[in-house]
Amino acid sequence: MPATSLSTSGGERGYTIVELVLVIVILGVIGVVAAPRFFGTSEYDERAYFDELASAMRYGQKVAVASGCNVRVAVSSGGYALTQQSALSGHCNPADSSYPVPVLLPSGDAVTGSAPAGVTTTPAVTFAYTALGQTTLGANQNLTIGSRVLSVEADSGLVYSP
Repeated sequence: MPATSLSTSGGERGYTIVELVLVIVILGVIGVVAAPRFFGTSEYDERAYFDELASAMRYGQKVAVASGCNVRVAVSSGGYALTQQSALSGHCNPADSSYPVPVLLPSGDAVTGSAPAGVTTTPAVTFAYTALGQTTLGANQNLTIGSRVLSVEADSGLVYSP
């Protein structure tokens, strides 16, 4: 009678060193290609700035309507700022074209912002919201913020993404 063997039929099972190295190399290549997509924040920064600018414009319109004083929105390629006409005896001074008063948030901070690195806004534009919520723009304005478009309607002051 033949001696019985402890090994299973078909030989030993496991992975060869070549197979293990090949898997490690493939995972390394995938990691090098995919990692920047997971850790890059430029898409998120662009979207956040887009939303921030749209919110600031909407806030400026509301401040103009609530106070009765024009609010200037100045947008450049690298940021934005909201300022307001000065008050004269509790009323707005319509002759004041310098808009020296910064628009403030309830926290007391001025409504300004800077674009993140790599995000630009075109074209640079300056306009004002009137006490009726309208803009001083002659026509509707489209602002390109990175790869996104923000539209401002001249007559109604509506700010939206088309």
